[in-house]
Amino acid sequence: MLELQVGVAKVGKYATPESGDTLEMIERPHGGFSFVLADGQGSGRGAKTLSNLVTTRAISMLKDGARDGAVARAVHDYLYAYRHGQVSATLNILSVDLSARSVLVSRNNPCPFYVIDEQGMTTYNEPSTPIGLYSMTKPVITKITLRPYVYVVVFTDGILHAGRRYNESIELDNYLGNFNVRQGRTAQEVTDDLLGRAVELDQNRPNDDMSVIVMAALPMESENKVRRMTVCFPVERA
Repeated sequence: MLELQVGVAKVGKYATPESGDTLEMIERPHGGFSFVLADGQGSGRGAKTLSNLVTTRAISMLKDGARDGAVARAVHDYLYAYRHGQVSATLNILSVDLSARSVLVSRNNPCPFYVIDEQGMTTYNEPSTPIGLYSMTKPVITKITLRPYVYVVVFTDGILHAGRRYNESIELDNYLGNFNVRQGRTAQEVTDDLLGRAVELDQNRPNDDMSVIVMAALPMESENKVRRMTVCFPVERA
């Protein structure tokens, strides 16, 4: 048996009350689940409103059984028509299809994503544009076979650009290229490490909203079929 883990961590831009990144999760009608991550143009309340609009549309269609590629196109068409090509958002849909035993990543995001397995690290960096700006925008779709010791790493541009203000680079290729999947690290551990490294490079004052999703498929010796989900977020005192 395999245990599928998904770790998520996000932090807003320094001194900005609301993050422009929005993440939503949905259980797929025919088995599996999808995570939708959107990064609205700009930062603050306007970006949050935009990313909420995008994820709400996507989740609604996924819940009705629409395919990921069709969802990404429809959300783009809606945003393009609604805002007349004047605003943009990046969109990533990470789905696990249990019936097909595969992971599907739909990407409208200039940032790459990474897959790490026993053969090493693969960077998926095909040219991709955000939704909302150009009439014929399409997602870049990648299908990955579900197997033991596979990690999929997806993030927004705040992670990729961490440290630039201080002439530093997060160097994800080197960092993830040395990752040993056989250590069996949890998805949340990898997620927290990546976000922590990015925040540190920005000297603990994130220059942009940052979000990371890591999906891990790890061997499971027991047949315990309990599903668990934990959510943890800070709340400021009134």
